[in-house]
Amino acid sequence: MPRIILAYIRAIDSMNRFIGRIAMYLIFVLAGILLWSSISKTFFTPVHWTLETAQFVMVAYYVLGGPYSVQLGANVRMDLFYGNWSLRTKAWVDAFTVMFLIFYLGVLFTGAISSTAYSLGYFGTEPFGFFRDLLVAFVTGGPGAAAEMLGFLERSPTAWRPYLWPIKVTLCIGVFLMLLQALAEFFRDIGRIRGVAL
Repeated sequence: MPRIILAYIRAIDSMNRFIGRIAMYLIFVLAGILLWSSISKTFFTPVHWTLETAQFVMVAYYVLGGPYSVQLGANVRMDLFYGNWSLRTKAWVDAFTVMFLIFYLGVLFTGAISSTAYSLGYFGTEPFGFFRDLLVAFVTGGPGAAAEMLGFLERSPTAWRPYLWPIKVTLCIGVFLMLLQALAEFFRDIGRIRGVAL
């Protein structure tokens, strides 16, 4: 296999391992939020922020830890036939089926970018162009110039009414990391087919 592909696999694996091992501690943050929610409902006045914050933390835990889970092979598989196959047969099947995952993640990433642009007040049809222009405005004019490009920021319709763009940005990052990991898994499967241990 070319060195650049091997370097890509190593770089993506180490990056997603680092992010995933940090993200796995979000479960303790989630438990703390839910514990405080129970305590406040029992002994004090219930607070509005706990349920939605718990949902946001769970999304971050799931999407940022997902690539690490795929890397470890801890994702759910239908193992009825797969478990009895040889490593080479598994690699052929995985190399084929990961293409469906990459397509799905590409569609999901495009939708996440569009939704994030909407949450920042962009209502047009070119969300990637909006982010390009936002980046150019930030680099050339600073934060003030970028802030002028933002429209009405989307908020949750609940009583707490948090801004939604932070969790949507987290979703975009998580889906992008999963896309990179899926591509690394494809290259890894090609290597296994060719007899290269990765």
